[in-house]
Amino acid sequence: MKKYNDLFRGIFTIAALGMAIPAGAADDDNSSTGSDAKILDKVMVIGNPANIDEMPGSAYSVTTEDIREQNYDDVNQVLRKVPGVYVRQEEGFGLFSSISLRGVDTTRSAKVTVMEDGVLTAPAPYSAPAAYYTPTMGRMSGLEILKGSSQVKYGPQTTGGVINYLSTPTPLQRTVYLKSSYGSFGDQRTHGYFGNTLTTSAGQVGFLLEGYFRNNEGYKTIDKTPDFRDGDNTGFTKADPMIKLSWEPDTAMYQRLEFKYGTSELDANETYLGLSEADFSADPYRRYSASRFDNIETKERRSYLRYALAPSDDLDIITTLYQNTFSRNWYKLKDLRDVNGIAGNNYSLSSALAENGEGLDCLKGDDVACTLRVRANNRDYETQGLDVVSYYRFGTGAMQHEVAAGIRFNQDQIIRFQWDDRYSQLANGSVDGMILGTPGRAGDRLQKTEALAVFLQDTIKVGAWGFTPGIRVEQLDQTYIENYAGVKAPSVTRTNTMNLWAASLGATYRFNDSWSGFGSVNRGSSPPSPKSATSGINEETSLAYELGARYTNVRQALAVETVAFYTDFSDMIAIDNIGGTGTGETRNFGKVRSYGLEFSSQYDAGIANGWKVKNPWYLTATYTNATQQNAAYSDDPESIFSDGKAGNQVPYIPEWVFSLGTGVDAARWGSHISGSYVSETFTTANNVNDQVNGEGKRDARFGTTDAYFVADISVYYRIVDGVTFFGGIQNVADARYNVSRQPEGPRPGMPLFAYAGLEMDL
Repeated sequence: MKKYNDLFRGIFTIAALGMAIPAGAADDDNSSTGSDAKILDKVMVIGNPANIDEMPGSAYSVTTEDIREQNYDDVNQVLRKVPGVYVRQEEGFGLFSSISLRGVDTTRSAKVTVMEDGVLTAPAPYSAPAAYYTPTMGRMSGLEILKGSSQVKYGPQTTGGVINYLSTPTPLQRTVYLKSSYGSFGDQRTHGYFGNTLTTSAGQVGFLLEGYFRNNEGYKTIDKTPDFRDGDNTGFTKADPMIKLSWEPDTAMYQRLEFKYGTSELDANETYLGLSEADFSADPYRRYSASRFDNIETKERRSYLRYALAPSDDLDIITTLYQNTFSRNWYKLKDLRDVNGIAGNNYSLSSALAENGEGLDCLKGDDVACTLRVRANNRDYETQGLDVVSYYRFGTGAMQHEVAAGIRFNQDQIIRFQWDDRYSQLANGSVDGMILGTPGRAGDRLQKTEALAVFLQDTIKVGAWGFTPGIRVEQLDQTYIENYAGVKAPSVTRTNTMNLWAASLGATYRFNDSWSGFGSVNRGSSPPSPKSATSGINEETSLAYELGARYTNVRQALAVETVAFYTDFSDMIAIDNIGGTGTGETRNFGKVRSYGLEFSSQYDAGIANGWKVKNPWYLTATYTNATQQNAAYSDDPESIFSDGKAGNQVPYIPEWVFSLGTGVDAARWGSHISGSYVSETFTTANNVNDQVNGEGKRDARFGTTDAYFVADISVYYRIVDGVTFFGGIQNVADARYNVSRQPEGPRPGMPLFAYAGLEMDL
């Protein structure tokens, strides 16, 4: 298989130039045609939320209103109300997500297939899925979460589930949208787009121009030193412009061509470094002076060209050519060297925090001279591919079929090219010298995967019954090159071929217009990275079962879903550490068993009682028991997965998560309040309450997180049609809590955040 980089770029360029809006185009308020809606529905994971009632597995659809109701820009906040989903926060703004579905490892959402508009969006989903990129939630129109049997259509991760971000769709009529808000910590957000679909002699032509921008000064404060006074600058800036173009030619056979190009740039003064236990209790929003150099810059480019056609009423074919690039350099404190002026007296950050001695004094710049080793974690990612999916519908008497078949070629890679700089710190915290590192000396390697995936799924309807068998097969050609640029030593290349498969069977039964039941069994797989695979690491596999019921009353005022799930994981893949200590090698953790209950309900008292106002209520809850079935295989005492014992809980998987909320929506005003609870979790597989690793040494990554409850409230007033004033408070009670001990020590959730703004939708 050859690299298609230049070909893809050329096609995208031609598409962008060739799809210009024809001169003399006129406005036309058109509604979507039946074929249009049918095909666009297939592009998404769930499509129309009404499809959930017919799905043989658990699914959840987050709407535009769900996102905008509380002015959320953090996917962790949005996912609080989705059952079966667990999030591990890190910096309080949702810049980097760590999401788990039904008990898979949370690390950087690596075990979840993450897509945007049905296209793989992780920087390198096969070669390095655990990366610091999360699509910007604030610019999205929705979110789809899929668990259970239907995920065989997607991949490469099929042990957990699918999250599909939905970008702003091209409007069918002239639309101007602008939303601007100002809030705590100097938070400024602007989201705007303009679009239309026009009737021309060449057919229906649509366009969308969008921009999303955010700036925040941060809620933490870095300790000042004699040579550093800019301690309040702990925030970030983010920019996400996007363009979409579409064309539906006026032909007898329905066709649609769509092009999308978007970028995302982030500049954040974020850090891996947490706090000591005592300092966290005193002020969780403090940062030590040693972290003042920490900064991450990222640049992402995403694009696709999609062609959909319906040769007949029974056949749809959708072809998508896509390319994503992502680069980042997280320049951050790595460890401490020559502490107290003693050569070789070195400290990892997590041990310095937990031991509360001279290492911690070095971090604070408190009467101890030392060397700060700062690593430039410089990496470049690239993903490109071709995806073809077809849907064919036919019937044989009382039995109806819709057969979905797809093939995808995906090529992705990551190039790591890192270096270490050293800063000499005096006893008073001042820096009096710096030694620049050699690029590539702290990491110089390439990981590359060429993957060919094929799936086949049949949706069968027989009376009140529905059956959905499916199978997915993938072949991976993996390449790992150590010393890729030859900076430290001659290059060493290792290759590997891996075959993966997933299979599922789902069933639904409709008892009446209100009640339906469903169940499924799913065999999933998750591949190791090329480096791990060429070192003998096996793929992770799972066997999952679920059984559930759905109820919707005839007035659509009440909807309830409850699901029981049970999953056996084998050879669970666990990265030894996310923080720079230990060996950094991936291991097969062993066997894990996860089971639990999910419950979700929505009720609108206004609709049920015929009121003039709406009064929506919701409640979602998840109980999970995720336990290890064997002693951990890892031999790295600094790994959060080391020294685990059979019966211990899986790190960062809470036993209980629930969310509830209500609101009032009148003709011109409204208000909503929501609250979420997360129980405490162990942060390491050895399930200790103290900061002690498997070797008995002090380590701030070991211990527990806090149980917490966070409430948000929002209000709005419609000044005139299309213009709305809004405001709100997130974390109303200003709760202080520890959400994570990764990457390096205790980290807080975001404190009380107030905001206000204007929204225009014309």
